[in-house]
Amino acid sequence: MSKTEFKAVIGKNFGDEGKGLATDFLCRKGAKNLVVRANGGAQSGHTVETKTKRFVFHELSSGSFKGADTYWADTYHPDLYKLPEEVDDFKAVAVFFPRIFSHKDAGITTILDVILNMAFEKARGDNRHGSCAMGIYETDLRERAGYKISVGEIPSLGVKGLTDKLFKIRETYIPKRIEEEKMPSGILKEYSDLLNDKNVIINFADEVFKNLKLIEVVENEKTFFSKYDNVIFENGQGLLLDSECERFYPNVSGSRTGLTNISKILSRNNLKLSEAVYVSRSYVTRHGAGFLPSECEPNEIPGLLKDNTNLPNEWQGSLRYAFHESIDEFIKPVEEDLKELDYRPKVSLLLTHLNESKDTVLIKGGSLNVDEFTSQKEIIKTFDKVYLSKDRYAQNIKG
Repeated sequence: MSKTEFKAVIGKNFGDEGKGLATDFLCRKGAKNLVVRANGGAQSGHTVETKTKRFVFHELSSGSFKGADTYWADTYHPDLYKLPEEVDDFKAVAVFFPRIFSHKDAGITTILDVILNMAFEKARGDNRHGSCAMGIYETDLRERAGYKISVGEIPSLGVKGLTDKLFKIRETYIPKRIEEEKMPSGILKEYSDLLNDKNVIINFADEVFKNLKLIEVVENEKTFFSKYDNVIFENGQGLLLDSECERFYPNVSGSRTGLTNISKILSRNNLKLSEAVYVSRSYVTRHGAGFLPSECEPNEIPGLLKDNTNLPNEWQGSLRYAFHESIDEFIKPVEEDLKELDYRPKVSLLLTHLNESKDTVLIKGGSLNVDEFTSQKEIIKTFDKVYLSKDRYAQNIKG
């Protein structure tokens, strides 16, 4: 029986709940920690702060300050073109460089996916899906159409083989995708030069091949996991943005944001999750378009501070705020997500940003101070443990 403990960090809402904080918290000092990125890609922006350092993690894990290694699962879409920038930025802050491992079947995001994503999202105008235009959804669609490019095949392809494969995708898949999206030609014209410029593809392929030196490919996943004391799955986005979340479709992610991918990875290795940590702010946020129940004005959050990670941007606009709908709706996505497992691990809740809500969980029609909230029978029934965070630092989490 493996001595390794397996835990998961899952956003309960629309993302931006504090998953970076949670991951940093779960990486025990003095232990050998591995953090697994199992969904999405470089669009994640998970912030970790210490008294002297601050960093927003995209492809590196949020356990990196504590020396945790990063592993990209086969359900993750790495962007090998953007990776060196993050590595260099992290080294400038932390001095050292954590090890990055990848499953051989992790499918990369390409420059073509990013260009299409930007073009389509711009064409949607007021009906934008809320994408951050990093190409993750387009990567997933391309793979489903049979045009996957995996990390493991790139070394044998070489720069020329990778370039040829990208040209084939551009010539055979992209015209079908453009037709499928029914995008106005006037909008496409802004991006057609990039799609048709062969140097864009050649330069991308050259850079990606060069950046392979930053990662190590894993052949035997179960053996690899067994080398660590803790394996922590750090999910991107939140349960309400899951690709199968019908309530908020089409303004959802292209990936599975809960236990789905995690369960598959553990099951194929005959392993089990010991703890699922669901993360929620004491209120709700959403960055991007789409329905936001119980939406409120920022000034209705009593101690709201400036969010330096989720700044206004061209693709997602400004961060939006809301109260939780009710205790029942608070719990519902967690209980639905746990159905992905045929067993029940320890289920925990991490409530963050309590300093901004004056130690209160903001609920439409009747907010509760945190002690009242955690004493509710529904909360006690659902969660085995509750962690509380009243500032930006993992070492101050209580519970």
